[in-house]
Amino acid sequence: MHYTCNKRKLQVTEDLVARLGLEAELEGHAGCVNCLEWNQKGEILASGSDDVQIMLWDPFRHRKLHTIPSGHHGNIFSIKFLPYSGDSLMVSGAADFKIRVHDIHARETTMVCSCHTSRVKRLATAASVPFVFWSAAEDGVILQFDYRTPHQCTADASHVLVNLGYHLGRNVEAKCIAVNQLQPHLVAVGANDSYIRLYDRRMISTTKLTRYSSLSKLDMEADNLPPGCVTYFAAGHLPLKYPRKRYRTLASTYVAFSPDGSELLANLGGEQIYLFNINHPRQPKSFDLQSFTSSLHSNGLCKNLTEGASSPANGFSTHKNGISHGMVSNGMKQNGIVASADAPPPSSSSTKWGPANSKPLPPRVEAIKCRANEKFGKQKYTLAINLYNQAIRLVSDSPILYCNRAAAFMKRAWDGDMYAALRDCHVSMQLDAGYVKAHLRLVRCLYELRWTKEALDCLQAFKARFPECALGQACQALDRDIKAAIFSKTDNDSEEGSRSESQSSNGSANSSPKHRRQPQISDQEKAWRALAFDYESRFCGHCNTTTDIKEANFFGSAGQYVVAGSDDGSFFVWDKYSTNLIRVMRGDDSIVNCLQPHPSTCLLATSGIDPVVRLWSPKPEDGRKEDREVIDSEDAAVANQRRMNADPLEVMLMNMGYRVPGLLESDEGEAEGRSGEANVVSCRPS
Repeated sequence: MHYTCNKRKLQVTEDLVARLGLEAELEGHAGCVNCLEWNQKGEILASGSDDVQIMLWDPFRHRKLHTIPSGHHGNIFSIKFLPYSGDSLMVSGAADFKIRVHDIHARETTMVCSCHTSRVKRLATAASVPFVFWSAAEDGVILQFDYRTPHQCTADASHVLVNLGYHLGRNVEAKCIAVNQLQPHLVAVGANDSYIRLYDRRMISTTKLTRYSSLSKLDMEADNLPPGCVTYFAAGHLPLKYPRKRYRTLASTYVAFSPDGSELLANLGGEQIYLFNINHPRQPKSFDLQSFTSSLHSNGLCKNLTEGASSPANGFSTHKNGISHGMVSNGMKQNGIVASADAPPPSSSSTKWGPANSKPLPPRVEAIKCRANEKFGKQKYTLAINLYNQAIRLVSDSPILYCNRAAAFMKRAWDGDMYAALRDCHVSMQLDAGYVKAHLRLVRCLYELRWTKEALDCLQAFKARFPECALGQACQALDRDIKAAIFSKTDNDSEEGSRSESQSSNGSANSSPKHRRQPQISDQEKAWRALAFDYESRFCGHCNTTTDIKEANFFGSAGQYVVAGSDDGSFFVWDKYSTNLIRVMRGDDSIVNCLQPHPSTCLLATSGIDPVVRLWSPKPEDGRKEDREVIDSEDAAVANQRRMNADPLEVMLMNMGYRVPGLLESDEGEAEGRSGEANVVSCRPS
């Protein structure tokens, strides 16, 4: 067992990833290649394309084995080998609303399903479940098929596993689906919102397909989802709508389970990539004054950061994915709170702003921290975050490392950074209840996230605990900002809506940029969303806004790495444990959509807009440079964050070859300047 475990980890190593290069291009398609699929042994690679052809390849001899005329009349979006068919049966789903099963050897179509009423975006199988497959389509329906059972597209057919429309209305779209290979009763579904839904199909009886015009006319007897059959996951900051993100909609474009089945990876279009722990899920974080006050009588601030939702520890509530709203300045003011990684705010000579009970870091970790502080001082926040990540991997109980990383997140201000900073402040205060700076940064994070009521409560608690700091410049500035936001939020209420509306409307892929209509959802859907679990880690650097089939996958049999395509024509490789970006490769002339790792060796298949399939493997150690490597991965990541927040018209012009001034410049210092931050305190990391 130990030998097998080590062997699995050695399939993909850091050295092999560093040597990854282009091995071959498989040519034959006449359109974009939208899907790739390995057979279980890794001897055959299948591809599906806009040319409505399915091709089978020998990945080691780099030659085409078969071409299957699919019979589809629209782009092929998904293909799967049927388990236990000896690789002789393949199922395909396409833009023509059809699902087809092909007998590869007999060269004929043996089943056609036309039950879906919109594009079929993803298919899923489980290796241990013979001849069964699932489909997810933009009609919001998840269908379950057993090839051994004759299928008829009639109203009496009971093969609907989940109909999202029962609770989300007619505009919902299912975008992706995945089945846990080790626990095949678990089915993950992504839709055109920010939530990932994890269903236990053992609790669900398939039902007939019921069409509807609105939730008010819905026959609720058709709803086959019993209590407890589904768990929701969402990044803790996303269920709150951001009016400033005018051009963006959210939709999950891909979900994948880790090799051991314990983690779920989601590529969220319009945002980042998120990893969720399904066995030990996290509660989302905020601040709860009552819990905070009671905890002061126990151990100062915090108990256990990961305690359940029923007893929010340390005053940081499980905010149930939606809090109060308020006006916020366009740029985050420093006020001494995030001026530098370690330097105290002004007017603090009589106050210990650092950790109250900090133990010295090991020399190696101290050196990494100093390098990170140096990068922070030079406004290279991404590099600083990477170094703090490394240090935290080595020493996971240092409050100053988390607090410093929070400062870097706050200054960088990419999508999700403010919430990541808030989470780091939680950890820092858990480790050191008297860490003044961590508490103030938490207040600032709550304010910047527009959770103004919680920000005010947190600030009042800070003043009560540290009265000597109440008259300081940083505290007074925060007080003014928060109260101004609360008084002025009425002007924004008409646009942002109530807390429940904000929760339910977030990420609708069918809403217009301005004055979005709130989609009608059921009370049960609201309850599920209110209990959504938070992410374990996130991966930043790619851009996922242009296509809705962009994948993110685990790389390595132990899932040590995460890979994803991007709108800039590159694919990105992250270390799963540190979340650091370690490699960027140019994989397409336009967009990389698909990345499918070989099941047993260090080989990666990719595809995108180009009509080819590319194979990537470790190159010889002969000193040659890989032409397709993007050397400055930090610049690529910064440019992608700007691309993700750009006007779609500008992005379209850029993709056509026009130069859009200021869109892709990658100097992080410029980003800070645009936000209007004042240099209250010089950066003096210690």
